[in-house]
Amino acid sequence: MAWFPQDALNDGVRKREVFGWAMYDFANSGYTTVVLTAVFNAYFVAGVAGGAAWATLAWTAALGLSRAIVMLTMPTIGAYADLRAHKKRLLIATTALCVLCTGALGWIRPGDVALAMALIVLSNLFYAYGESLTAAFLPELGRQEALGRVSGWGWSFGYFGGMLALGLSLAYVLAAQARGDNAAQFVPVTMWITAAIYGLAALVTFALLKERAQPATGSMAGAGFAESLRRLRQTWVDARRYRDFVWLMICGFFYQAGIAVVIALAAVYAEQALGFRQTETMMLVFLVNIAAAVGAFAFGYLQDRIGHKRSLGATLIGWVVMTVLAYAATTASVFWVAAVIAGLCMGSSQSAGRAMVGVFAPRERLAEFYGLWTFATSLASIVGPLTYGLVTWLTAGNHRLAIMSTGLFFLIGWLAIRPINVERGTQAAARAAA
Repeated sequence: MAWFPQDALNDGVRKREVFGWAMYDFANSGYTTVVLTAVFNAYFVAGVAGGAAWATLAWTAALGLSRAIVMLTMPTIGAYADLRAHKKRLLIATTALCVLCTGALGWIRPGDVALAMALIVLSNLFYAYGESLTAAFLPELGRQEALGRVSGWGWSFGYFGGMLALGLSLAYVLAAQARGDNAAQFVPVTMWITAAIYGLAALVTFALLKERAQPATGSMAGAGFAESLRRLRQTWVDARRYRDFVWLMICGFFYQAGIAVVIALAAVYAEQALGFRQTETMMLVFLVNIAAAVGAFAFGYLQDRIGHKRSLGATLIGWVVMTVLAYAATTASVFWVAAVIAGLCMGSSQSAGRAMVGVFAPRERLAEFYGLWTFATSLASIVGPLTYGLVTWLTAGNHRLAIMSTGLFFLIGWLAIRPINVERGTQAAARAAA
């Protein structure tokens, strides 16, 4: 097919394997869409925590703690996965744990604040591990000049998984509300729907995706986490050789901080600032997923045509526009426009960042470099939502000011992308591989 050419893939890679890899994006998107964005976050604030003044801060603190653990552990896990060629084994284990924790959220009832926070910490932790590990397969599948397209294929397809989980959840919620059920009765079922889709779709990935990496030979053949830590420390020491990758991590930290706010708190903002109801919020997020799928797919081709740096920079300007519109919105229609822009930028900017890491990463250290990228994005996922939560707390619940402050993250990210030289970064990765 013209849209999915074989010559975009590395030698020996079949399209069915790329489909299997993309199915993981399909599988895990339901978690972010239903649990973090559309349903459980708002339920936690209004239902589990009873709408307390500290509820939004507690939610962001749980997400922040999980990401802090990821930030401290994922680079070492990535280095270990490279040394032992265990990316796929670790992906299977972390997926199973995330599915179990997501399903367990179905037993949360109003007042179970501590248990809900613990399960969010664990499920988000294992979700982030899986996301980083599956990203490390990208450069093994796509040719370097086509990484934008291949990344976009997976990311755009993933949003359909989010829409499936959200669509089934929305259908159940509407039926439950028609019966007179309350959130404490229908939210648990949406968690079980999400967990089931995650687990079943991931089975396709495990069946089709190959572990192409080979374990390290010689003195590192039996290496474990001690050798992984030593190798990771050496990467930090050698960071000056990968200056463009370092700038990409800085850029990624800032713009991912803004994205983390949108993912974690969009439903909260819609309900608290604009008075959206649960079903309206779910339909809004459904629209965002459609726009994100279009953005990820189209920008993947644009990225390969005009370059990684220019395409990512364009999406960051779009994010700034979105935050201004969200801040100014006094009617639902304006916020819907802002949501569509957010969707287009979300899919494209996240896919573009994943592809750029593949360009700057030495071929023998893919999981390690994606682990470092996860370090930056995990730190962002702590700082972004916590900043939003603190602003709402310090301003007596002013969500408009909080969303406006989020625009600064995207603006600084746009400034941080300017020093990046893609050709220099590509050459540094090639020299390291040689």
